[in-house]
Order: sequence, then C-alpha cells, then structure tokens
Amino acid sequence: MAEHHDDREELLDTLERRALDAMPEDEPDPADEAAPVDVLGALSGGTDEPGQADVTLGGYIQVHDRVPAFDGPDGQPYTVAVDVAESGRDDRPHAGFLMFIRWAATGAGIMDHAESGDLAYAATEEEARAAVLDLSLYEVKAELDAAVARRDREREGGDADIS
Repeated sequence: MAEHHDDREELLDTLERRALDAMPEDEPDPADEAAPVDVLGALSGGTDEPGQADVTLGGYIQVHDRVPAFDGPDGQPYTVAVDVAESGRDDRPHAGFLMFIRWAATGAGIMDHAESGDLAYAATEEEARAAVLDLSLYEVKAELDAAVARRDREREGGDADIS
C-alpha cells in the first residue's frame, strides 16, 4: 500500500513540476484584475469560468470535441474511452471504467490497450458513464499509470494486485 501511495505522490509531484514549467516566464501585471483560477471549484464542478470547463474528462471532451491524449508511464501515446459493464452487484448493476488505447508513435494504428478497474457503480449505464466522465484529468492520468503498470506486471507473471 505504501508503494502505491508513493507512486501517486511522485505522479502529483511530476504533474506539478510540469505545470510550473509550462507557465509563462513573464511576471503578471499587478494592475491586471483577472481573477485567479479556482482549481478546487473547477474540479468539483463548482465553476463556469472560461478555461476551467475542461479539467474533467467529460468537460474536456465537450470543450475540445475529442478525447484527451496522454503520455503513458512507458513513454507511449494513449487516448482514453469510457466504458460500462455489468458489475454483478444487485444494488448498482453497472460499473464504469476507463479503456486506455495505446497508439503507434506515428498515430497510424492501435498497438495495445490497458483498462482501469471499476471506477463507478450505478443503477443505470448512463449514471455510471456520467460518474466516470466527472473524473478530473489528473485522476484519469493516475488511472492510466496504474493500469499500464498492472498490465505490465500481469504480462511479466507478477502479482497484479494493487492495494
């Protein structure tokens, strides 16, 4: 469990470092009265500010009219799709999960895939899909990294159980 936690901490550190590196080097003008970005509000769906609607998977798809692409931990390009399957649970029979499609480096074809675990359980397929679409892109990236690691361990014959 501690190893999995450390991986997430490392992922968050990497994401933060990349975000800081991507920031413009110019100092903001103090006379600029633009409001600061409300990251927590955007992640919880509590904001309609421009530029913040695409922090969730569903918001990104709606704003950009395409699914997001990610670099996997293996250095390969991935896109993501939401899928729903039967959960086997009586109370919430539908489970939503993510399917990560690995593309050829040229983008010419699909080379492989990895799946997340079940991320949402719901009474209907639509509710399960909506719950997964509400995940932040940071959560989607963390799920991609975990899914690729799990897939690679399974192929190597190692222990696939992550707690």
